[in-house]
Amino acid sequence: MNKTFVISVVALFVVSMLLGMVVHGMLLHSDYLHLTEQGLFRRESDQQAHFLYMLAAHLVLAVGVTWIYRQGRSARPWMGQGFRFGVALALATCIPTYLIYFAVQPMPSDIVAKQVFFDTIATIILGLVAAAVNRDALPARA
Repeated sequence: MNKTFVISVVALFVVSMLLGMVVHGMLLHSDYLHLTEQGLFRRESDQQAHFLYMLAAHLVLAVGVTWIYRQGRSARPWMGQGFRFGVALALATCIPTYLIYFAVQPMPSDIVAKQVFFDTIATIILGLVAAAVNRDALPARA
């Protein structure tokens, strides 16, 4: 672990938290209120009582995204790599996660579609941030 790794983790943590706030706290907030009334989601006070878990989740995400990105980067243009990496992350994480939730929870399909759409965009942004922060940190070639 070096300085760039730590900077990447911090940047991804902040961006992930901000994107989560935009997607889930703003864009999907009214949809989630309806689900809270049905007992599918925690009430806001209960959510706040569990906020440390949210922070831990975003920190683990930032470490994992940084680690995985740094293992596969190359000397190619960072923006294309970041975009492809974000798409790959979305295909491996948020899209199947919401589809699984839909299969086992009584989630309305329109909300699931919004979650998949918005979180896929957010995940692509995370891929771009990972690439931007780590673009000058390529390992030496043997």
